[in-house]
Amino acid sequence: MEEVKKIYLETYGCQMNFSDSEIVASLMQDEGYEICEKSDEADVIFVNTCSIRDNAEQRVRRRLRELKSVKKKNPFVKIGVLGCMAERLKQQLLEEEETVDMIVGPDAYRDLPALLDKVEDGQKAINVILSTSETYADITPVRLDKSGITAFISIMRGCENFCAYCVVPFTRGKERSRDPQTIISEAKALFADGYREVTLLGQNVNSYSWEENGRKINFASLLERVAEVDPLLRLRFATSHPKDISDELLKTIGKHHNICNAIHLPVQSGSSNILKLMKRNYTREWYLDRIAAIKKYVPDCAVSTDVIAGFCSETKQDHQETISLMREVGFDYAFMFKYSERPDTLAQKKLEDDVPKDVKSARLQEIIDLQQQLSHESNKNDIGKTFEVLIEGSSKKSKEFLMGRNSQNKVVVFPKESYAKGDYVHVKITGCTTATLMGEADPLF
Repeated sequence: MEEVKKIYLETYGCQMNFSDSEIVASLMQDEGYEICEKSDEADVIFVNTCSIRDNAEQRVRRRLRELKSVKKKNPFVKIGVLGCMAERLKQQLLEEEETVDMIVGPDAYRDLPALLDKVEDGQKAINVILSTSETYADITPVRLDKSGITAFISIMRGCENFCAYCVVPFTRGKERSRDPQTIISEAKALFADGYREVTLLGQNVNSYSWEENGRKINFASLLERVAEVDPLLRLRFATSHPKDISDELLKTIGKHHNICNAIHLPVQSGSSNILKLMKRNYTREWYLDRIAAIKKYVPDCAVSTDVIAGFCSETKQDHQETISLMREVGFDYAFMFKYSERPDTLAQKKLEDDVPKDVKSARLQEIIDLQQQLSHESNKNDIGKTFEVLIEGSSKKSKEFLMGRNSQNKVVVFPKESYAKGDYVHVKITGCTTATLMGEADPLF
């Protein structure tokens, strides 16, 4: 009997990359491979990569150097670099990293079996051709998250915003959306399998667009269709662009109890001058108008964001405008970074990365310190409130406690009692930290 070959998947970066790894796992299982949990057990190791910042790429470089020891123990193991870093560096990565046998871009995963055949024959293999149509809509992903409660559904791929600092349009290609029927079918199948929350994914998820029988289906329409799969199926989405947050979309969120009241809306900067240089296609005023619309149509909505410190030519005044915007909005949480110049972007070609490193670091620290205050204030405001929580599993600190998330995407920890993973329970909040709400099951519900 022929021994089953094993594959190990390691994923870096955004939720889309994790979703892509599930597609890769499905494709490889169809070829007879078994997914394994340890790299030293694998015949094939795939590293799915991120290029959004230099730090992300350096993490992958370090990991590839570590994998030399795996290859030393087993010279027959094959190592492939997948995703955005593969797309950005292409042949260069094969030349620079001796451990790497194959390079595969995010639109070429169907070609993996043929590429592996080449590698087995002793050749290096590469496919980084970007597609204008590939969405992997016909592939049922292998769910690598073992919770069995939450899952991702990729509804579109690519990005055409061309923000000045961002490599994504170059590594992910043009925007293309999936047939809504395939998305709804995937959501129905997940619910039937016991999943109780799905996150719709796209580089710019709210620019989703499909034409069906001559009628345009936008993101608000799709969101409503998926919400109607079952009222017990929670629905989230990421990541939104401020230019596409319409009143129609917000009204749809407010209309359906199972569409979570949480929106990730990257602002990047509070200065209209910097936003213009970033090619973000909105102003500070536009962003604040959209925040006001969120509060109007989805009053209990949590808003999270991304912030970049020290973009090209950012002045002290520009930075203070970011600080003041953060205070005005009161973000519930944020992802915060120093500006990292990325090759081939408009900023790298046309703008000078002229903010000193120590100034970037100081500004970033001020942003982080402020956000910690805002997050803590947001959580303290929830004390005394009761939230519906979807249980995802045991608390990391104690099996006597369960953890889940409320509609606002906040982590809630409470005593286990007789509840189980996948249950909805109403929890009254009694305390908090900066990152977590703590409470007790509310017997009144």
